[in-house]
Amino acid sequence: MWSAVDVETWVSRRTSRLDAVHGPVQEIIEKVRSGGDAALIELSRKFDKVDLDTIAVDGDAREAAYEQVDARVTECLVEAEVRISRFHELQLPRGLWLSELEPGITLGVKTTPLSRVGAYIPGGRAAYPSTALMCTVPARIAGVPEICCCSPPPIQPLTLVALDIAGVHEIYQCGGAQAIAAMALGTETIDPVDKIVGPGNVYVTAAKMMLREYAEIDFPAGPSEIAVIADEGAVPAYVAADILAQAEHDPHAACLLISTSAALAGRVGAEIKKQAEHAPRKEIIAQALKNSGYIVAGDLAEAVAISNAVAPEHLSIQVTDPLPVLGGIRNAGAIFVGPYTPVACGDYASGTNHVLPTAGYARQYSGLDVHHFCKTSSVQILTREGLDSIGDIIETLATAEGLAAHAQSVRVRRQEKKSGRKNNPGC
Repeated sequence: MWSAVDVETWVSRRTSRLDAVHGPVQEIIEKVRSGGDAALIELSRKFDKVDLDTIAVDGDAREAAYEQVDARVTECLVEAEVRISRFHELQLPRGLWLSELEPGITLGVKTTPLSRVGAYIPGGRAAYPSTALMCTVPARIAGVPEICCCSPPPIQPLTLVALDIAGVHEIYQCGGAQAIAAMALGTETIDPVDKIVGPGNVYVTAAKMMLREYAEIDFPAGPSEIAVIADEGAVPAYVAADILAQAEHDPHAACLLISTSAALAGRVGAEIKKQAEHAPRKEIIAQALKNSGYIVAGDLAEAVAISNAVAPEHLSIQVTDPLPVLGGIRNAGAIFVGPYTPVACGDYASGTNHVLPTAGYARQYSGLDVHHFCKTSSVQILTREGLDSIGDIIETLATAEGLAAHAQSVRVRRQEKKSGRKNNPGC
C-alpha cells in the first residue's frame, strides 16, 4: 500500500486520458448545440437520472436552501467568504496606470474585467460549497458584471447557499460536458460566456478543452494530488494526515512524499496504515494509495528538483528550515509551509484559492485568482515630440518589412510638423 516509487511511474499514474472520452464528449456538444435547453433536460434525465421542468434556479429555491442548511454551517460559509474575498482583493490590479517613459511618450495598461463568466461546480450526489466560493468570489472581486454557475441536478442546498453568499447572478441545474457546452455555446436560457472556470471529471475537462474556440478556460484540471517535501524533523502523523486528506478525494488521486530520510518514509507509511483504518472513505483511500508512494532524495536540493519536475497541484513543505526550500520552488499550484499549515486550510478558510492546475500543468498555469477574470489593454499616448523621437526608427523598420503605409502613417504626421500645419492642436 505504501512503497518507494520513481518519478516516471508516479507521473504516469496521474495522467488524465482526455482522448479516451473525445468521441462521447463531441456527441454531447453537438446535442447541446442543436437542441439547446431540450438537450440539457434530456441529458440530465440520461446521466443524472433527474427529470427537470426548467434549467434555471429561481430566487425561491435559493431562499428555501437556507432552511435546509444548519445555521452554523451557513455562518462558516460566510466567514470563509470574507477571508476569500480579503485575500483576492489584495490581487486587484490598478484599473489604469500611465508612465511617461521618455519625453512625449506615455505608456500604460488598462485592466478591464470580463463581461460574463461561467463557473462549473461539481455536484449531484455531493455538495462542494467551498468550490462554489472559490470559483465565483474572485470573479465578483474582479468586477465581472455577470456571473453564471452550472452544477449537476439536484443542486445540493449547501451549494445553493454558498453561491448565494458569493453573489452569483444566475444558477443553472445542469452538469457534465453538457453544462460546459451550454455555457460556451449558449441555449435559450443560458447566454454564452467569455470564460469558463471550475474543476470537474474527465468529461468536463475534455469539454472545456474542446470548446476553447468559443470560451476561454482557466486550465485543465484532473484528480487531486499532493507532494510533501519532508526531512527527518517532520512529524509522521502530520505528513500521513495530509496525504490521506488528498487520497480521500478520488480513487485516482495521487500522493507523493519526497523525503531526505528513508526512516521517515517508513514511519509515514505506518501512520498512513493506522489512520486509514478508521477513515470513513477508506475504500477510496485504498484505491488512491495505489497511485501514491515515496521517493528518498539525497538532500533537500534534490527534493526540490524532484518536486519541480512533477509540478504538483498541492505542495507541502515540512522541513526544519523551510524558507530556502520555498525559494527554490518553481512549479506548484499552491504551497503550504510548515507543520501547522495543512492543505485543508487553503481548501476552506485561509483565503487562498483551491481551484488549481493538476497533472503537471502547474508548470504553465497559475491557480485561479482575480487575474483570470480580467484582461489588459496596452495604452500609448504620444505628443509630437514623442512621435518625432522614434519616427525614424518606425519608418525605417516599416520600410524594411515592405509596409509602406505603416511608414507613411508616421511620415504624414512628421511632415505636418515641418510644414507648420496643426490639424490637431491638442497633440
